[in-house]
Amino acid sequence: MDLKTLTIVVVIASFVLYIGIAFWAKAKSTSDFYVAGKHVHPIANGMATAADWMSAASFISLAGIIAFAGYDASVYLMGWTGGYVLLALLLAPYLRKFGKFTVPEFIGDRYYSKVARIVAVLCLIIISFTYVIGQMRGVGIVFSRFLEVELVTGLMIGMGIVFFYAVLGGMKGITYTQVAQYCVLIFAYMVPAIFIAIQATGNPIPQLAFGSDIVDKGVPLLQKLDEVVQMLGFNAFTQGSKSTVDMFFITAALMVGTAGLPHVIVRFFTVPKVVDARKSAGWALLFITILYTTAPAVGSLARLNLMNTIQPGEIGSIDGNLSYDERPQWFSTWEKTGLLEFDDKNGDGRIQYYNDKNNEFTAKAKSYGWQGNELKVDRDIMVLANPEIAGLPNWVIALIAAGGIAAALSTAAGLLLVISSSVSHDLCKSIFTPKISEKRELMIGRIAAAFAILIAGYFGANPPDYVAHVVALAFGLAASSLFPAILLGIFYKRANNSGAIAGMVTGILFTLSYIIYFKFINSDLNNADNWLFGISPEGIGSIGMILNFVVAIVVSKFTVEPPKEIQELVESIRVPKSI
Repeated sequence: MDLKTLTIVVVIASFVLYIGIAFWAKAKSTSDFYVAGKHVHPIANGMATAADWMSAASFISLAGIIAFAGYDASVYLMGWTGGYVLLALLLAPYLRKFGKFTVPEFIGDRYYSKVARIVAVLCLIIISFTYVIGQMRGVGIVFSRFLEVELVTGLMIGMGIVFFYAVLGGMKGITYTQVAQYCVLIFAYMVPAIFIAIQATGNPIPQLAFGSDIVDKGVPLLQKLDEVVQMLGFNAFTQGSKSTVDMFFITAALMVGTAGLPHVIVRFFTVPKVVDARKSAGWALLFITILYTTAPAVGSLARLNLMNTIQPGEIGSIDGNLSYDERPQWFSTWEKTGLLEFDDKNGDGRIQYYNDKNNEFTAKAKSYGWQGNELKVDRDIMVLANPEIAGLPNWVIALIAAGGIAAALSTAAGLLLVISSSVSHDLCKSIFTPKISEKRELMIGRIAAAFAILIAGYFGANPPDYVAHVVALAFGLAASSLFPAILLGIFYKRANNSGAIAGMVTGILFTLSYIIYFKFINSDLNNADNWLFGISPEGIGSIGMILNFVVAIVVSKFTVEPPKEIQELVESIRVPKSI
């Protein structure tokens, strides 16, 4: 069976499983639709949370960023995993004890204000839209490669599938679908990683292969990779180019953003008891760790395999450059997607892949007839292309396609549910049309999800950056808007509605304006020389968070304190009872 046919069979089989689960667990009430009836076991919820959170950014893009950014990509490893510690300790148990359906519902009740709830909904929608853009792009990349179609066509196929099973089942259907998707994605991620680790180092454990010697070379993997990339004018893989300040603020934004992401927080409303919320966070961290400790090995091996493929001779010399006419099959296949492009600028028929931003290397490259970098490789293809580059069996390549789709769809489904519940439950049901029936409320939620898919699909085809970078922006927005309001709502009795509203508005507007300015309006100025305090758009959410806290506390101090019953509510939330 050829690769395309095999991939289609494997992907369809996984979809049959997901859709079957969605039908079996179809939401029959608003409680099922929003929080799965609050009957999910902590282990199952931990697995579903891991799948919900380990999106296309984790499965597809994280190792791709590691492959090209090397040490600089460590911020994603530290930030995204460290955030779960904050979530487990500071938020999950208390929000579950509060017992509401959604984050805006908590904010609206805690701050006794419909305006606060509306502001929270708007923040949530902005965050979720930014996040889901990355997921839809991930879906499009997978389908475009394995169906050998353009990215936009693959994206449209993915949009249809997401709508079908996510909108149908609600949280109940999504939860059990995500359990299956976690099993698929982690198996699909680990199998090729183990194959390639054995192939390169002889060590079957990717985490150990990362520090092992290359087979028949006697040279450590990272040392060899440093040598290869530097010979082509790139920075050493193990040395960073980001400033310490930017590294710190990006890591902080990702950590705090993780603890403030609405589609992750809502998962802890689905378990039976408060103690189960904390257990769920622990299980989720364990399940996430499996992939995140493997990603560095996958990224480094992918970069080394790519370099060895396009430089089969002496690395860094003109004789080492691969002839375009002799390019491997995987190269030709990815060219069809438009995510890998070759432009023969000097007409010599060879693929000259050098760093065109390294002035010190330019003279040497020009001596080879170089007239500019001729190869463009989208970072987001590295995990999917890695098994093909390494020459692994077709069934492994098909498996990773199913895993990539599972990762993107699981998170996209959770995000769409958050958007739909915010519109139908937090706006329509709770504020504008309180007498609406459950049936109509569910219908409005599904219509909202459909519109969300269409908008996210458009931006998925025209994203401002790579998947992981786009997702990082969503984390920054969550850190600057919802996290301070939630944390103060739990631990600071004096926080009132005026402070919460002023803080959220300040944080989200500052962070969003900064991102739009550097990512859309003046992208040419998006560099450390022009950033505020040298902080990139991916890290600016930390400053937005600080502004949010300061404004919320100051405004609360100078305005009327919350009613007595609200202060008693805050006290009761923190009482450690397993109910």
